[in-house]
Amino acid sequence: MSTDRSQTLEAGRGAISRHAWKEGFDFLFEADRAEALGPEDLERLAEAGWWTGQMSASIAARERAHRAYLDAGNPCRAGYHAIFLFRDYGSKGEVTVARAWLNRAERLLVHQPECVETAWFERTQTVFALEGSHDLDTALVHARRVLEMATRLSDRDLMALGLHDQGRILVAMGRVGEGVAMMDEATVAALAGELAPFPTAAIYCNTITSCEGLADYRRAGEWTEAAKRWCERQAIAGFPGMCRVYRAEVIRLRGAWAEAEREAQRAYEELREFNVESAAGALYEMGEIRLRMGDFAAAGEMFRQAHELGRDPLPGLAMLRLAQGKGDAARSLITTGLADETRDRFRRAKLLPALVSIAAAGGDHTAAAAAAVELEEIARAYGTPALQATAACAQATVALAAGDPASGRRHVKRGVQLWQSVDAPYETALARLLLGEACQLEGDVENAALEVEAARSTFERLGAVPDAQRATQLLGGVGAGPKAATQPEIKTFMFTDMVKSTSLVDAIGDHAWQDVLRWHDQTLRTLMARHKGEEIDHAGDGFFIVFGSVQEAVECAVDIQRTLSEHRRTHGFAPQVRIGLHATSALRRGKGFSGKGVHLAARLMAQAGPDDILVSHASLAGASLRVLTSEPKTLNLQGFTDPVAAVSVRWRP
Repeated sequence: MSTDRSQTLEAGRGAISRHAWKEGFDFLFEADRAEALGPEDLERLAEAGWWTGQMSASIAARERAHRAYLDAGNPCRAGYHAIFLFRDYGSKGEVTVARAWLNRAERLLVHQPECVETAWFERTQTVFALEGSHDLDTALVHARRVLEMATRLSDRDLMALGLHDQGRILVAMGRVGEGVAMMDEATVAALAGELAPFPTAAIYCNTITSCEGLADYRRAGEWTEAAKRWCERQAIAGFPGMCRVYRAEVIRLRGAWAEAEREAQRAYEELREFNVESAAGALYEMGEIRLRMGDFAAAGEMFRQAHELGRDPLPGLAMLRLAQGKGDAARSLITTGLADETRDRFRRAKLLPALVSIAAAGGDHTAAAAAAVELEEIARAYGTPALQATAACAQATVALAAGDPASGRRHVKRGVQLWQSVDAPYETALARLLLGEACQLEGDVENAALEVEAARSTFERLGAVPDAQRATQLLGGVGAGPKAATQPEIKTFMFTDMVKSTSLVDAIGDHAWQDVLRWHDQTLRTLMARHKGEEIDHAGDGFFIVFGSVQEAVECAVDIQRTLSEHRRTHGFAPQVRIGLHATSALRRGKGFSGKGVHLAARLMAQAGPDDILVSHASLAGASLRVLTSEPKTLNLQGFTDPVAAVSVRWRP
């Protein structure tokens, strides 16, 4: 071996030992080009390739390591690499090849005396039973066996994985308290840095998956951020994208759709060559966002691509067909999906609400009621607020379809409260819309208008165009629609939003977040009142305000940004806020306003960056401002055919 190659090889080994994955990969790859690496160094090269998102290079190195160990008469290490080739080919979506590697691992390890490698194979059997066939009883037997074997072998990695796997299996069985306690115990080892990188990553990822299945979005958000920070410390590529998919879902739930879509897009770009299943999940998430915005063509394309990569496009695709007026197609899709998913209660909990909506819309009250009952049983078993909220709204839908508005009202009021408790503005607005329908059927016109107007205001702020239109139609039915509308008024509409609020909640915790939110709300309300702004809606961490003139609106926006900036300078922190403004003619309906211009203001806010004030250029015609603006830029806004010219206000002194 030449001196240069020896030094390169040692540099690569040293980099791998300190988890400098990219550096280690480059050194080992260079050493391998000079002279073929031995099996142990091929292991290191494969691991470095995996952590830097170079799946093809990782697989090639691992296959060579497998062959080298076979040639050296070491079936245990050869079997070990067959296990991870099963994992990697499965991630690429090459199921037949993956299964062949699993069969080879079994053949190599089944007759070996107990060792770390046979314990890893036992752990693979756990995962296969849990995530493949969803045979929870069999999975639990394997998981317990892994922990027993790992304890005898004194292997910390497998002890933590065995304990964690038992926990998530028990959670899936409905033994939530017992299971979560086991998962938390195992996670302590990961948090303390006691485990190797892959077991640490697996524990993070599986914890997030379990929280997402439980619809425990608070815990899912916390663990997603913890995993993201760990990936950044480890300089890991590829794996963070898997966390981004879940993070996008949490951000969507909290109403920051533009941010959620960007996160899902980044996840897809990171994962399409690394993990096909997770990449498909990112595409599906983008479809859900587009569906809510009313961009049905884009939603359909995202669902199609997700399906092409192997992700079941339900319930999104079924709800898209319902929105398109294709009730029979929607019913066929969701019925087939539930028939194919008989064991996984988490998955069924995601599909059943769609069946309730589709069956009720089609007049099949029996099917809707049966789905609502099953959903209630699942919510009772797992007990998280989001599942309980979903079940309550499903029961309300069934009650209203059956002509029982009193029962529907009782159920959906609980649904509104529960959705509010998890900070889910869109779902809260949907529940309010349902509550408005119940009030209307009972003849309570005043409360019906109140609830529907609140829902519409939130839909407009979020950019949920179809739902906002549905709310407007319902307002007409309760006397708050066109007949109750005044003459059009020229107003300036302001939408505000706290930037990256999801990350902030995860960083500081719920209690501290409530303090920040109270300070933010009080500060903005004081400034809005000073500039004669009228608060129309407040949902989550955003406001919808109306002003009598552009000058008042711009001066208020500038005052907000300068106040936050000064507080940041003198006290070390203040949340970042983005603001969108548009002046237009709009109809006042009850407390709120409706019209395309309201949507435009909301979309400008969504396009604004941190600390930005984005104003439609047309709004400033004839306005006398005391601040400068940027040159106009052309924006393509969701829901608007023609581009919109906008400027940023230069508010800094």
